[in-house]
Amino acid sequence: MLGCTYGKMFQTTVAGGSYQEGLTVHLQGVPPGLYITEADIYAALLTRKPGQSELASPRREPDVPIIYSGVNAADTMPGFSNKGYTNGTPMVILIPNLDRHFVHIEQYQTTNRTPRPGHASYASYQKYGEWDDSIGAGFFSGRYTSTIVAAGAVARHILKKHGIEVFSYVKEAAGVSAGDMPLEDARAKVDTFRAVRRDYDPIYQWLFADGRYNTDLRFLEKAAVLAEMEKNLIAIQDAGRKMDAEAISKEHGVHPTMNCPDVEAAFAMEKRILEIRDEGDSSGGLVEVIATGLPEGLGEPVFNKLDGELGRLMSIGTIKAVEVGAGYAVKDMRGSECNDQLRAKDGKAYFESNNAGGVTGGLATGQPLVARLAVKPTPTIAKDQRTIDKVSVENAELSAVTRRDPTIVARVWPVAEALTALTLLDLYAQHLGYRGLWSPDNK
Repeated sequence: MLGCTYGKMFQTTVAGGSYQEGLTVHLQGVPPGLYITEADIYAALLTRKPGQSELASPRREPDVPIIYSGVNAADTMPGFSNKGYTNGTPMVILIPNLDRHFVHIEQYQTTNRTPRPGHASYASYQKYGEWDDSIGAGFFSGRYTSTIVAAGAVARHILKKHGIEVFSYVKEAAGVSAGDMPLEDARAKVDTFRAVRRDYDPIYQWLFADGRYNTDLRFLEKAAVLAEMEKNLIAIQDAGRKMDAEAISKEHGVHPTMNCPDVEAAFAMEKRILEIRDEGDSSGGLVEVIATGLPEGLGEPVFNKLDGELGRLMSIGTIKAVEVGAGYAVKDMRGSECNDQLRAKDGKAYFESNNAGGVTGGLATGQPLVARLAVKPTPTIAKDQRTIDKVSVENAELSAVTRRDPTIVARVWPVAEALTALTLLDLYAQHLGYRGLWSPDNK
């Protein structure tokens, strides 16, 4: 399979499948001297993983990462304290699949001849034939996005050290839209949402808070802990703190499972999503991604423009459109309305609006970068659908019996955030390298 690597200066290669042994992330370009742990990466992964609410698939994958290479196993010499820090070699992260059982495999086996409309199962069979990894949709399952989130956790860690922050949230779901909110308020709500999810996550508490899983363990010792967890997975998850949505919203000002800064809208989104689910159907939505602290001029024309690279967010399987700034609305604007006019104050330039979404000519303007992603409804639904037998090429009907999400929008925002971070970090490394060749600040 080709196409599983992205980046020039910061390269990400992903592998694995929904019901294979697990998934893998291989990162090149990770600078030395970073301290990032499995707990840090898991804190990002837990916002994406399934099995946590009615808004997600009931599959209970814990998505616990193992950092397999790229960090020092011990202090390298007397007087040095560099154990656990990145050493500049490629970083490899493993994400084992634990919640995979024959009953679920059998469900896919009995329906795999009849591809799901809206899913990749027909096209992938045409490309890979009888060897297509179609159990759980293989590499075309949303499961593969855990690799992007793991890689993005590393990228966001690096970017933050350089004053660049990336965050994302649900802007619209099932036809319910969030109200506008100042950027800083939205970011604070997202940060609170992350903290609540971590504090209530039973896997985080059992593994990391209770000290069972730490950086001192060797690979096989970590694997042994995960093997123990696999045997008791349901009991561990069911023993976690129960999330009372109303109580959490009153105490923390966020919805516990729908990452939307507008809490009233978040509850309305949840209600509408579940109504559509109970009709046997699914729903889509809109995710917004924002990045701040980008240096002016970030981007490499002509074929690696900042907004052009953001188009790669379409690589996320469920995304059908990406817009930057005012996006599609520009078609109805006049130039006098669309242009972000410039002014100067105290020797500094500023813009009176941000219809460009922080990008002109493919280069960052220094304003917040704003992108929105259209998320399609989950292809697998409870209603019968017309399809074919892809082997005999005869008409057929499909009744879904596999595990599924009533909507993908509630879980896709961490993926959008992560892939944006990977894109920005790769461009940032290029930007620093190019500027370093001529900038008077780098004599």
